[in-house]
Amino acid sequence: MKPFAASQRRALGIALVGLQFACLFLLGALAWPAIAEGHIPALAWILAAACVATFLWILMHNRLGNFNFQPAPKQQGVLVTSGPYHWIRHPMYTALLLGSAALASISEPSWAAWAIWLVLAAILWVKSRLEEQWMAEQHAGYVAYMQHSKRFVPWLL
Repeated sequence: MKPFAASQRRALGIALVGLQFACLFLLGALAWPAIAEGHIPALAWILAAACVATFLWILMHNRLGNFNFQPAPKQQGVLVTSGPYHWIRHPMYTALLLGSAALASISEPSWAAWAIWLVLAAILWVKSRLEEQWMAEQHAGYVAYMQHSKRFVPWLL
């Protein structure tokens, strides 16, 4: 990918995060009627529990000040390769995909919710690609780390 100036990285990051939160808001709005009525099937509970468990596991291995909503890494950020990061490079995105899948699974119309979920997945894919490029520039061991870990799903993707 072509290098981006710091201001371009920031603007692109803001745009991607804005789109990400727009997708999450839309999914929440579509899921709200089912949530309000208490119509939440087991699959949604399982996906939501997996989301929360992944998030808690992340917090056990990465300090809050090291996180960044934008794909550009923090200047003083530390490369974390333990816990969920041992297997996947973007466990926070995995947690978001699990939680948003829980919302999509109870939403009506379901085709619209799953279309939004796919857009969110594409946004997170783009963010992860940019983040990996920029992490490799900032952390000497990142390229080697990429060789033995997956992006979102252990052993698969």
